[in-house]
Amino acid sequence: MSIRFNSGSIFFGLAALSTSLFFGCGNTGTKNEAKAEKVEQPAEPAAPKTQELSFKDKEGKVVQLSALKGKVVFINFWATWCPPCIHELPSIDQLRKSLKDNKDIVFLMVDVDGDIEKSSAFMTENKYDLPLYIPESEIPPEFLGQSIPTTVILDKAGKIVERLEGSRDYGAPEIKKALLDIASGS
Repeated sequence: MSIRFNSGSIFFGLAALSTSLFFGCGNTGTKNEAKAEKVEQPAEPAAPKTQELSFKDKEGKVVQLSALKGKVVFINFWATWCPPCIHELPSIDQLRKSLKDNKDIVFLMVDVDGDIEKSSAFMTENKYDLPLYIPESEIPPEFLGQSIPTTVILDKAGKIVERLEGSRDYGAPEIKKALLDIASGS
């Protein structure tokens, strides 16, 4: 007995798979862990305690967000296994290079899997010059929900001014202008 699929079934399956990969990778926990997404979000999220948020680099140096007050902070939560994350990395790399001389803007690329060796090898292999970190503390839902990639931009006071879920083209001129405007206080 043979099983035959018609071309419509195959097309529908491929379209569903492509759409789910394009719009973001969900489940930021371990790959086997199931999580329910929150449907309802408060109108104005409570301000997280940024002094409690910390990240660790490959050398083991811990950076606390509270220590970055006075700077605009661009935080991207990503993973090496996430196609939309990988898709946006070249544009983030381009954006950071264009702002590298601006000491008022800091980039943190946070590997949500916490595997600094694997993500460091990935960055090196792809020739990205992005500062890599892993979470050193619990990430509050105001920063990271249930999907990656997620980018959070903090103003100089440490307040979230933007939270973007899903893949973006960070090479767009308006993104650079927005970061420069935040940095200048405009």
